[in-house]
Amino acid sequence: MDITLDKKDSNLASIKVKLNAADYQSKVDEKIKDYSKKAQIKGFRVGKVPKGVIQKMYGKSILVEEINHLVGHALQDYIKDNDLKILGEPLPNQKSVDAVDWDSQEGFEFEYNIGLVEDFAVELSKKTKVTSYEIEVDDKVIDETIDNVRSQFGKMTNPDVSEEGDVLFGAIKQGDFSHDTTIEPSDLTKTAAKKFIGKKKGDEIKVDLKKLHKDESKQAAQIGKTADELAEMDSNFIFEVKNVNRKELADINQELFDKTFGPDTVTSEEEFKHKIVDTVSQNYGRETEGWLNKTIQDTLIKNTKITLPDEFLKDWLKHTGEGKVTDADLEKEYHLYADQLRWNLISGQVAKDNEVKAEHEDIQAATRKMIEAQFMGSGLGQLGDQMDSFVENYLQGENGQNYMKMAEQVQQEKVLNFVVEKIDIKTKKVSLDKFKEIVGA
Repeated sequence: MDITLDKKDSNLASIKVKLNAADYQSKVDEKIKDYSKKAQIKGFRVGKVPKGVIQKMYGKSILVEEINHLVGHALQDYIKDNDLKILGEPLPNQKSVDAVDWDSQEGFEFEYNIGLVEDFAVELSKKTKVTSYEIEVDDKVIDETIDNVRSQFGKMTNPDVSEEGDVLFGAIKQGDFSHDTTIEPSDLTKTAAKKFIGKKKGDEIKVDLKKLHKDESKQAAQIGKTADELAEMDSNFIFEVKNVNRKELADINQELFDKTFGPDTVTSEEEFKHKIVDTVSQNYGRETEGWLNKTIQDTLIKNTKITLPDEFLKDWLKHTGEGKVTDADLEKEYHLYADQLRWNLISGQVAKDNEVKAEHEDIQAATRKMIEAQFMGSGLGQLGDQMDSFVENYLQGENGQNYMKMAEQVQQEKVLNFVVEKIDIKTKKVSLDKFKEIVGA
């Protein structure tokens, strides 16, 4: 067997594998002999099928299987032995595959295209500057949060006349067509929402579905139709009010405290407000941390020169997508894949250069934290002595895939924590509205 590397560019190459009969024939003969012992063919006793019959019936498929097996292992060994940093997987050159005559050839030559990672360096210094945002929890945010909590645990009432924010239930009609539906002012345009104020049971309101919703996708759903079906109808309807629903805000008392944070966690309005501030701060902290991590990744991707073999990667994505990845998909989303790949390469290089590793204890601790959050979020409380068992069962699940997923997550977190210590991060306080503007929310 002869294997050669043909480097076409700094990040693109091909591997050629040449075989002669001596490389594969003994394996093929051995497989045919094994088939003849086990094959059940009409007219022959088991174990007595002549090799010539097996050769005629299965010879070509055995040859193809053995050569593919041999070439596949040879490729992987060559890549490993030569420490080739490849992207994706080797792609067979289809011309070399199509040119094979499995019936008469004894020597074979296959070519595989590979994408390579160029050598690159990641600069981590105080020259790299990133802004970390801290959202100020002002009185407006606190009041809005408290109102949301009071609304969540409030009681539903049915007033006679609707006010701003009330939800109306009724029938939307056009000729013989009638469909029971709910009108939620928060889904409507400001102009349309005003039409539903001051209404009572039995009132009829003219509505134009095309002008009713801020979100066009909800227009057809409002009458239980598809967009295509709505397109064939007149968009003007009559909405007959059958009921007015209003969520009354819950009183600020011990019952609300207990429903929000658990029994006796807080016992006064002042403690309730402080707890709201702590909770909101933690939630905002997770949001700003996520944005900081994204900013760090984007900055390092921008500052680190990594040239990718784009055409090879696009071919590889289409090949592995088995027909589900189109040219239109690649046109729209390839840049996202490329940036994620660049970050994975950068993260791996930082980890290698600085011996950043996801230790088993780190993976266990992260899994414990995740499971605790899930149980607390569902109101099931602490697991106590059972936690170790839950952690181990999770990490052993999905044939070890859960362990690998958590290991990758921990590795990423440790790399980001390492990077944070090396670059210059300035903290800036902003309002919630300003932060939403920054992140484009």
